[in-house]
Amino acid sequence: MVLDLLIIGLVITLYPLPTLAFVLVVSAPQGVWKGLAFILGWLACLIAVIAAVLLLTDGQPPPPRSPPSTAVLAVKLLLGLGLIVYGERKRRRRRHTSAAGAGAARAKPAASKSSITSRTDQATIWSAPLLAVLLQPWGMVGLAATTVVEADLSQSESFLALLGFCILATATLLAMELYMVFAPERAHLALANLRDWLDRHKEPAIVVSCLALGLWIVARSLYELTS
Repeated sequence: MVLDLLIIGLVITLYPLPTLAFVLVVSAPQGVWKGLAFILGWLACLIAVIAAVLLLTDGQPPPPRSPPSTAVLAVKLLLGLGLIVYGERKRRRRRHTSAAGAGAARAKPAASKSSITSRTDQATIWSAPLLAVLLQPWGMVGLAATTVVEADLSQSESFLALLGFCILATATLLAMELYMVFAPERAHLALANLRDWLDRHKEPAIVVSCLALGLWIVARSLYELTS
């Protein structure tokens, strides 16, 4: 459980779409407060998912090879396959767009940028938490939920793993927020450069994230189902 949660948390924190949205939010007027609201909404969502799973399991993992345990592994396998399919479709669409010509290739990122920008430009301190919830990579959060089923609250290791997951999945947002608080001028420049980089590279980053995590989860789930 611990290794899976750490890997999922790492992929979530590096996932480009929430990061790009947060860059836009924290760079806007009152950005520090909007960024804080975004982070609180993000964390609240993760904690709510974990709490819901622990309430269902009563803090005790299902016995190995039991029907509930097998069902959870099957759901985990389907979610992993879903990430692979999504990543592969993104990869083929990007390849097709690139083959269609440079003009078409430039048109698509511009549309994505406009969509994300329009949402974040209208974000307020009160709507930023909702934006964070909407931009959660829910497939990956679902994988985390199926992994939390294995948590045993009678062991301190499980508490540390859950805490580590929440911190790791929020680490990129926290780092940018703290940068804006303690070095706002340098942070604005650095975040502007990061935004430009994400605009150019977010599609391949999404493909790599989804395929890598999906393949890992599928391999782990098949191993546990067949061993």
